[in-house]
Amino acid sequence: MSENASSSPAIPSDGAWDATLSLLREGYHFIPNRCRRLGTDIFRTRLTLTDVICMQGPQAAELFYGQAPLTRQQSMPQTVLRLLQDKGSVQQLDGDQHRHRKGLFISILMAPGQVERLANIFREEWLARLASWEAQERVVLIDEVNLILTRAVCRWTGVPVRDDAEMTTELAGMVEHAGHFRPATVAALWRRRRTERWSRELVQQVRSGALPLEPEIPLHRVATFVDMDGKPLTVEEAAVELINILRPVVAVGRFIVFAALQLHEQPEQTADLKDDQQLEAFAEEVRRKSPFFPFVGARVKEEISWHGHLLPKGQWLLLDLYGTTHAPDLFPEPDRFRTDRAISWRDQDYEFIPQGAGQAAVTHRCPGETITVELLKQSVRLLMESMHYTVPPQDLSVEMNRVPALPDSGFVIEEIKARPDH
Repeated sequence: MSENASSSPAIPSDGAWDATLSLLREGYHFIPNRCRRLGTDIFRTRLTLTDVICMQGPQAAELFYGQAPLTRQQSMPQTVLRLLQDKGSVQQLDGDQHRHRKGLFISILMAPGQVERLANIFREEWLARLASWEAQERVVLIDEVNLILTRAVCRWTGVPVRDDAEMTTELAGMVEHAGHFRPATVAALWRRRRTERWSRELVQQVRSGALPLEPEIPLHRVATFVDMDGKPLTVEEAAVELINILRPVVAVGRFIVFAALQLHEQPEQTADLKDDQQLEAFAEEVRRKSPFFPFVGARVKEEISWHGHLLPKGQWLLLDLYGTTHAPDLFPEPDRFRTDRAISWRDQDYEFIPQGAGQAAVTHRCPGETITVELLKQSVRLLMESMHYTVPPQDLSVEMNRVPALPDSGFVIEEIKARPDH
């Protein structure tokens, strides 16, 4: 360690020998609780017997998503890595290699024409599913939205669906079971391996010409993408990156359920959702307020000094996404749903960070925010304008130690009728 280490201010500690059980108990509130108790935006603790420095706030976000020598490698539990990213994926790359591979995702997930096409397909699939809902006594919205999103993203990417229910279980399960380790997690990992084998077959079919697609179709783009060395991705890498397009789109279903919950709990807000700008403000506040993934990890590649603190090479860091988007000094009345905050993914700043911070094209910020917002807007339109439904009594509480979180019931709706004029 640097000879200046002894003179650097001590990072506050939460005093725990190991806080893993506390993390499991407190979930999204784990880092915010300690920052509030210690009166700091940075503290040290131990998780899974490993020293970790936890941070929140814009300055910490800039550290994670700026030019500091950090890496995402070895920064998350193996179950999270295997279910949400996997080895060889874009999130595991650094520097120029990461930026080059990220360009593939930017060109697919942020291109206006591609975003509009996916939103239109999503709308078509939702409306096609309405007839089935009318015939049922009640439906669980998260299950139905996951299915609709799976069908939509497969159509959009050019992926032939072998069994849409099975595919939905595989993609949704990667998200549902990433935040814990239980028997269901083992099953999700097994299904992930099956999905990867199928994805590799698709890549090989595109490359051989057995599955002809137009060049702009996402599956074709992934299968034929050339990395920095001028060579196509390996079949394994391309298969993983295809899944890294499919899975996050299905994950948007969780935000859609929170949007439906908000419409139910504050129905007076529907009067304000008259144009696209108001819908976008609503969607962005759903992203800010709803518990998605609580934090992201990184490792220090070489010793750095940050705000007077020396961070040694190899140090494990966690950035609190949820706590930052609920900080009262950044977002007054953070637990109130307010659409007048003027927040937007377009700002690419270090305060509004539900899916990462900084410039998406050059950092590890999620490139799928554009799609997330558009799908949220489309789902709110559909719920408000294309169908009638009622929300029966149910358990709508959200357990904040469940990661990722959802209303306990999955949001049940009944007495569903399509509006004849839509």
